Amino acid sequence: MHETIYFAAGCFWGVQYYFDQVPGVIATEVGYAGGYGENPTWEDVYSHRTGHAETLKVEFDPKVVSVETLVRQFFYMHDPTQTDGQGPDIGDSYRSEIFVLNDGQREIAQKVLDELNESTYDGKIFTKITPFTTWWTAEDFHQKFSIRTGRGMCHKPYKAMAQA
Repeated sequence: MHETIYFAAGCFWGVQYYFDQVPGVIATEVGYAGGYGENPTWEDVYSHRTGHAETLKVEFDPKVVSVETLVRQFFYMHDPTQTDGQGPDIGDSYRSEIFVLNDGQREIAQKVLDELNESTYDGKIFTKITPFTTWWTAEDFHQKFSIRTGRGMCHKPYKAMAQA
């Protein structure tokens, strides 16, 4: 049985490219979460009119990869200390956020965030951990963009991490 978790970590093209390389990830889809209003378009989200974040839906096999490993990969692949943006992409649509589906995911995400805030980031992590509410799939143009075009891979290269 597969599980799902949602990650926002800047431009969703690179986030998708990164997580598509993680063993145990079954499927990914880019879209919008964490905002208001229905059926947002990329133009709506980019213009900061809806409060949505560019987000990646990650379906995974928990027998192969744990929630904790995915959360650690999330924190590795972007800068969680940057408020409302990643690198040159600035604004709330590029924020760092984990949208969790249950208390178990929330507890694991909070445990990893607290550990990294203490050991690595000196209390400067701005990542939000939020209950998941609504998902809006992004336009076809954005799906697997980096694979199709060879562009948009602006995050750290994938690095296999020990399973948690």
